[in-house]
Amino acid sequence: MRRMRFNGTGSGVNGCPSVHEDLDSGEVIVHGPPLTDPADIAQLRHLNEGEVPIVVPRELLVDHGPKEVNRVPDIIGLDEFDRLFTQFAHTAWRLETRRRYASDELTDTYAQFLRGEAVNWDGVDAEWCAERREQAALGKRFERVRIVDQPPTPGQLYLLDNARRNSAVGEVIHVLPRADADRVLLPAEDFWLFDSRLVALLNHDSDDNLLNVELITEPAEVLRYAQARDAALHHAIPYDEFAAQLPGRE
Repeated sequence: MRRMRFNGTGSGVNGCPSVHEDLDSGEVIVHGPPLTDPADIAQLRHLNEGEVPIVVPRELLVDHGPKEVNRVPDIIGLDEFDRLFTQFAHTAWRLETRRRYASDELTDTYAQFLRGEAVNWDGVDAEWCAERREQAALGKRFERVRIVDQPPTPGQLYLLDNARRNSAVGEVIHVLPRADADRVLLPAEDFWLFDSRLVALLNHDSDDNLLNVELITEPAEVLRYAQARDAALHHAIPYDEFAAQLPGRE
C-alpha cells in the first residue's frame, strides 16, 4: 500500500481537484473531473488503454506540485532550532504524533513516573521554563496538540503529567485520540509551525531518537502543515479534560 501525503487542493469546497504525493516513490497523484468530450479526447497523444484524462487548473500544479525532481532537505542545527522559539513573532504550534520519545526515557522524571511516584515539576529545566515565561509575557502563544493512543502508552501518560509544567509556563495543550487523527487524515510528521510561515520538521529514527530538524519555508508546503493544525485543533480537547477521563483519574 502506498504512503500518501495530501499536498493540497484547488477547491475550498469539495476538495477536488487535488494533488497527493507518494512518500516512497515520489510519484504525484492528481485527481479531478474527467475529460469526457470525444472531440477533446481525440486530440490527446499517447492516451493508452486504462488511462483517464482529467482536467485541473494550472494553479493547482503550480501551488501544490513538487518543485524539484530530487528534494534537498534544509537541515538546521539544534542551536538554530532553539533560536526559533525566541525569534518568532506570534505563535509557535506543535503537533506531537509519536508513541514515545527516547530522550524522555533518559530523564530522572521519567524514572520517577514509571515508579509511580508523584513528579515535582517545579524547578525542572528552569532555564527552559524561564524562556517560555518571558516569551509568553511578550504576548506570544505556545500551543500543541498531542496525539494519544487508546489506551495511552507509558510515554504518552508521562507527557500528560508533564503538561502541568508546560501549562504553568504559558503553553496551551490539547489532546487528540489517534483514531480521530487518522479519521481526519492528519500527517504522521512531528513538527513545530511558527507564525504560520515556517515549519521545523522533527525527523526521528525507528527507535524514536531525534535525527535532525528540517526547516520548511516553501509556501505551499507550509500551508499543508497549517491545514493540519486547523484540523487537529478543531477535534482536540484540553489535556486536563482528557486526563480526567482516564481510569484512576478524577
